[in-house]
Amino acid sequence: MDTVTLDDLDRALAHALRIDGRAQLRTLAEVLGVSENTVARRYRRLRTSGVLRVVGALDGTRLGYESWHIRLRATPDAAGAIAAALARRDDASWVYLVSGGTEVVCTVHVSSSQARDDLLLHKLPRTDRVLSLSAHALMTAFATPSDWGGLSYLTPDQEWALRPALPDPDDVPAQPRPADRPLLDALGADGRTSYSDLAAATGWSVSTVRRRLDHLRAAGILNFLLDIPPEALGLRAQTRLWMSVAPSGLVDTARTLATHPEASFVAATTGSTNLTATVNCRDTTDLYRYLTERVAPLEAIRDLETAPIIRTVKRAGTLLPHL
Repeated sequence: MDTVTLDDLDRALAHALRIDGRAQLRTLAEVLGVSENTVARRYRRLRTSGVLRVVGALDGTRLGYESWHIRLRATPDAAGAIAAALARRDDASWVYLVSGGTEVVCTVHVSSSQARDDLLLHKLPRTDRVLSLSAHALMTAFATPSDWGGLSYLTPDQEWALRPALPDPDDVPAQPRPADRPLLDALGADGRTSYSDLAAATGWSVSTVRRRLDHLRAAGILNFLLDIPPEALGLRAQTRLWMSVAPSGLVDTARTLATHPEASFVAATTGSTNLTATVNCRDTTDLYRYLTERVAPLEAIRDLETAPIIRTVKRAGTLLPHL
């Protein structure tokens, strides 16, 4: 990612694309109060510099997939290579190097218990350079990067104006089809690929592409995620939290954390640490203040482990099952 300082318009554009990653330039310009050329120029600048991108991804939950949180501790010379190998998987996303670069954390999505066992028991690395490995099922997400409050900039009226108009979900198909694969591949590479380019990739007409894309979105199967590094927002201290929370206070604690603008991800998991989160702060001083002033008062938290994110190897991924 190139060094780019986001001004007010950049932040407004990022928030707008979080709401609707495929919003037309004309709509973005009207809502933001600038010209289409200005919006196009700003988007190109942010996209080509690697500051942001829009990713079209299938919603694994609606397709019956399970999500698992993997923690893998390795020798320092092996952790980077293991993280890179995990990042190349279609079923993996949010791959991080944490804890001084000796631990790999990622999320994987599996379609069945057999696929889960195959991945966890056979496909994950088993060498003497892997010192420990744990897997925790993600049960419920209370906050995700797609609704992260740290990106909020627009007014409620502006947000409302950007909500996409989609077909009645009662009229849409429930599952992606094999013929959708070229469409999903193209959108996974760039969620804002034009309808004409999507038509060329699929061999369909532009109207067919538009209709099919809208139907998949209305069914909740296809989402458009804004992928933006927190560093671009001046947040240079990203940290993973693992918390052991009293069961009676788990939901209230998770909901409270999800309201914090620092928290881009909050989820309940299986395991002794039954709540995990990703938080984004300006620096380590800000992180200390957040942990001691915002997290410490949450009485149901019995134990808290923090691990600074050293490097993000993969961010939002595209779940592309075998159709």
